[in-house]
Amino acid sequence: MAIGSKELTSEKLDVLDNELLANELKKAKEELFNLRFQAATGNGTSNGRVRAVKRDISRIYTIIRERELGIRPTPVKVEASATPASKSKKKAAEAEAAEEAAE
Repeated sequence: MAIGSKELTSEKLDVLDNELLANELKKAKEELFNLRFQAATGNGTSNGRVRAVKRDISRIYTIIRERELGIRPTPVKVEASATPASKSKKKAAEAEAAEEAAE
């Protein structure tokens, strides 16, 4: 039996940085609010979905707290300047600046 959302597993959440994790938390809270609002107005909602969203929120909070305590490592961001394409652009800009300075 699947518990929670299939797209928000702890393995997938573990690779997200803190900003993206906060965005996922915000989306999950908005979804929970909408589901509760639908239930209050009498629209047919699945109680299972409410339960799954609550578990997703708990899973996100757990990962955030484990990172604060140092139990779970925070993923390292890969900088865009480390890619070969951006290095060639940087060299081209430096060469152009050197040519302008020589003139």
